[in-house]
Amino acid sequence: MSLALGIDTGGTYTDAVLIAYGDGDDVGDHGRVLAAAKALTTKHDLAIGIRNAVDEVLATSADPSIVGQVHLVSISTTLATNAIVEGQGAPVCMLLLGYRDRMARDLDWRRALGTPRYAHISGGHTTDGQEYEPLDLEAARSAILEHAPHVSAFGVSGYFGTRNPSHELAVKALVRELTTLPVTCGHELTHRLDALRRATTVALNGRLIPLLCELIDAVEATMGARGIAAPLMVVKGDGSLMAAPVARERPVETILSGPAASVVGAQHLAGEAEAVVADMGGTTTDIAVIHSGQPRLSPEGARVGHWRTMVEAIDVHTVGLGGDSRVWLDGDRDLCIGPRRVVPLCVLAAQYPHLVDVLEAQLRHKPQPIDGEFLLIQRTASRNGDGAANDAALLDALRDGPRSVEQAYAVVQHPGLYARRLGELESQGLIVRAGLTPTDAAHVLAAYAAWDRRAAELGAALLARRMGCDVETLCRRILARTSSHIATEVITKLLADDRPNGNGLEENTGFDAMDSRIVARALDPVAEAALVFHPELRPALVGIGAPVATYFPRAAELLHGRLRIPEHAAVANAIGAVVGSVVQRVHALVVPDAETETFRVHLPDEVTHFRRLDAAVQHAQERASALATQGARLAGAQDIRLQVDRQDRSAPVAEEWGDQLFLESHILVTAVGRPRMATDNNWA
Repeated sequence: MSLALGIDTGGTYTDAVLIAYGDGDDVGDHGRVLAAAKALTTKHDLAIGIRNAVDEVLATSADPSIVGQVHLVSISTTLATNAIVEGQGAPVCMLLLGYRDRMARDLDWRRALGTPRYAHISGGHTTDGQEYEPLDLEAARSAILEHAPHVSAFGVSGYFGTRNPSHELAVKALVRELTTLPVTCGHELTHRLDALRRATTVALNGRLIPLLCELIDAVEATMGARGIAAPLMVVKGDGSLMAAPVARERPVETILSGPAASVVGAQHLAGEAEAVVADMGGTTTDIAVIHSGQPRLSPEGARVGHWRTMVEAIDVHTVGLGGDSRVWLDGDRDLCIGPRRVVPLCVLAAQYPHLVDVLEAQLRHKPQPIDGEFLLIQRTASRNGDGAANDAALLDALRDGPRSVEQAYAVVQHPGLYARRLGELESQGLIVRAGLTPTDAAHVLAAYAAWDRRAAELGAALLARRMGCDVETLCRRILARTSSHIATEVITKLLADDRPNGNGLEENTGFDAMDSRIVARALDPVAEAALVFHPELRPALVGIGAPVATYFPRAAELLHGRLRIPEHAAVANAIGAVVGSVVQRVHALVVPDAETETFRVHLPDEVTHFRRLDAAVQHAQERASALATQGARLAGAQDIRLQVDRQDRSAPVAEEWGDQLFLESHILVTAVGRPRMATDNNWA
């Protein structure tokens, strides 16, 4: 039997699973989970957490030959998403063809592209694929030679390059002639029209290439060190897979890779054709919809932070709510949960047992607003306080381990004025805060028992004292509030999806006042109210992630829905990383050309003309099918199946005439195949 190794790097944990990939007499075992393991994610070096998770899952078998049975490895990663949100990435130069005179001259290109290095070059095309002006190859040559010593990659985006890629391809060839740097074109990443968003997507791709290549190198080194000789796949944002060599060139397609893997894994485990999937981790909860057995894709492309891309990705609503969300009191002393993530006290004390003594000492003294919270330095903060003197003193104080907030303030000057700077250091990732979380509350109530329960009890006691209630009441309230928040966000997602002509939460980020009152009344009914609202969730609520059993039963009750928590829900993301298919889509457009009285065919690699419509459509379908098949093979697919969809648009010649005027034909060819295994011929 062949085995597949799935890996997911989440915000808190890195998961690994071994799954049977049966064939022949073993086909009945296909997809069965044989072993699973978790390791803490090491954000300063994701490869460490990956190695730990892989070693743990391999160690579950006493059979030393199990490594030789691993014939496929696949990984879903938060690297691309996090790098974009945090503004990280390698330097890239964008070569913009035909943009200057056709877009706003006062546009802040540096901010729009996320890079200070770009060059406007004459060229580009019109909407019908005709050359707008000749391509200035000499200007392109000068720009390439000027910027090459200072960047790690190039991006090329031509105006209407999706209607005619010839200029982009010519400049790409010039980059390869003059440098050894990677280069990506806009038409290679999307078929859609939107010149600025397409250029932004290409720029982000260039920034991510060195980062994802480094991660792939680390994973391949881990595989090699453990004797795993198998293809490596990477999960894309739409939940499909692509071979590591393709991912090296198109890392931007791994945006939302982790949430996509969770949806694919949930569908595989639960087998629900209609479902709302909620993946709760330590930092966030991701909510997506499965309809007719397929995850809903974002109609406008993936959105990460303030960046709007053209990457095809699963439509996911993400909220800052997880097991490690900070529990705190606002100015009115109301209980709040999230959105900031902190290190749970139970987790921190398991690593630093003396913190229990510090918490006990705090509980014996007069309560302070910052009781029960600690600061610790990030592993990434290797510098020796190169900022202000206060920063140096604080970072030095944290190098030997975490300190309470009181202890941290004691080493800085003017601590009352330093609170804002403390927040800045947290946002920069130099320090992190530890404090009370839903995970701690679950430990107190014995709903979860992985770490130090005593630290959780003491942290809860400190907050309960400030609220004037007992510890058990507080912890039950924390869990109930978390469950209610989950239910609210499920309603938020579904209402946004159901709005007429809505594009989901990218364009509609929440409720209006009436929505909020209705939802609040539905989830927290008032006994004397004359008007009662009763939500009823029709699709199944599929909960996945380590903490779901603690919070989701109550959330399902509030929604009056059916809850499914499938077996292995805690590692569904890693399962989704390996059970997906390789999918490649190619779009073609056929439009009439009035000037030449022909039909023009736009394909990713060419523009051609035909005298007859049927000939044009046939060529479009055949060529798109060939390109989709070729792309699927390059992405690591075997046993490829093709699906051809054609949509024609026409308009009446005149009212009541009955004749229709042909406007255009959109052709989509989708190639789907299973990932190539080490047992397949020529997999390498």
